Amino acid sequence: MSRELLQNVRVLDPVSGSDRIADILIAEGNIKAVEEKIAEFPADTEVRDCQGLILGPGLTDIYSHSGEPGFEDRETLESLIQAAAAGGFTRLAILPDTSPPVDNLAGLALLQQHIRNLSPGLPRLYVWGALTAGVKGQQMAELGELASYAVVGFADGLPLSNPALVRRLLEYIKPLGKSVALWPCDRTLAGKGAAREGAVSVRLGLPGIPASAETSALAAILELVASAGTPVHIMRVSTARSVELIRDAKARGLPVTASVTWMHLLLNVGAISGNSKDSSGRNALTASLAYDPNLHLEPPLGNLSDQLALIQAVKDGVIDAIAIDHKSHTYEEKTVAFADSPPGAIGLELALPLLWHGLVETGEFSALELWRVLSTRPAVCLGQTPATVAAGVSAELILFDPDMSWTVDGQSLKSRSANTPWLGQQLAGKVVQTWIN
Repeated sequence: MSRELLQNVRVLDPVSGSDRIADILIAEGNIKAVEEKIAEFPADTEVRDCQGLILGPGLTDIYSHSGEPGFEDRETLESLIQAAAAGGFTRLAILPDTSPPVDNLAGLALLQQHIRNLSPGLPRLYVWGALTAGVKGQQMAELGELASYAVVGFADGLPLSNPALVRRLLEYIKPLGKSVALWPCDRTLAGKGAAREGAVSVRLGLPGIPASAETSALAAILELVASAGTPVHIMRVSTARSVELIRDAKARGLPVTASVTWMHLLLNVGAISGNSKDSSGRNALTASLAYDPNLHLEPPLGNLSDQLALIQAVKDGVIDAIAIDHKSHTYEEKTVAFADSPPGAIGLELALPLLWHGLVETGEFSALELWRVLSTRPAVCLGQTPATVAAGVSAELILFDPDMSWTVDGQSLKSRSANTPWLGQQLAGKVVQTWIN
């Protein structure tokens, strides 16, 4: 393996809390030295001046969707890992909503066979096992058998409407020692809504989804966690009231962690109107079509108060991690009326540059804070040891150029689909190299 010396690079390491300019020597897949100045190194070392570039641990995505098997026209595993690698993700956990779903050993074996056929590369793929048979929320999947094999934990990625079933699931999974991820959403309250209920949804003429669709389901989950004592990860937090409930739950010592998806930090429901920015300046789109179906998400983009509460909750640690929830859809699926389009958007290649410029360069987050919630904390939420930048450890690193310009289009994107509101826009920020041993 090659030997490289990166000089004058900005090194971010959330594990040690370090943000400094240093030299780093990488050889044979391992970090050999991280020092202020490395003067002595082997003659065959490739020396690179990395002034202005950022080196940090590889990013971890807690949950995203794979089209393969079953929906390869949307996304293949190959295109998924290529998109993840291009975005700086060295670990990627995929939800079990494939076809067939990962709800038994046969479904898991099929997905693992597809994974083994991938070309060598990045990232490391982890699989969530389904909580319920067929991911339909009616009866328990084969949890005991799946727990004996290589699943990172259990999650349907869809709401569970039966509290009695949720209770049984938590009681059954507790001794298995696996992670559980739940999405709080009451489908009866959400109805056929397509945008967060409020003044903006009324002005846009879109059916609204009340915040209570999330918070009522979350309150029920937290009560069941308090009863069962099973650690649970709360997915897709999107409301200010949910932040309050999670803060209170953590203060009471409940074993919960939580994540918010990246677009809910950068945008609010005002983006759907097509304005480049709303009156608060909080929407990180330089241009957008009105009623762009790529802004139809689940949960929906929140109101401004939700967005501000989510940003603060990430800074405070009430919300532990940022998730990508990458979900590809074909052009034909998304080229319909806003409310008729399937919810979801891609994000693996876009999240780091847009969050960097939308939150770090604006002073909202420090660089270390952003890296922590994209790398270290997501790994901890998955029950993994996070990557670090230190001499003597395996190299799991990315090199990020915050100023490199590129255009979001079908040629530059590795993802098979291009369902993103940033399509056609010029962005700054690109991962230029990745290491993993």
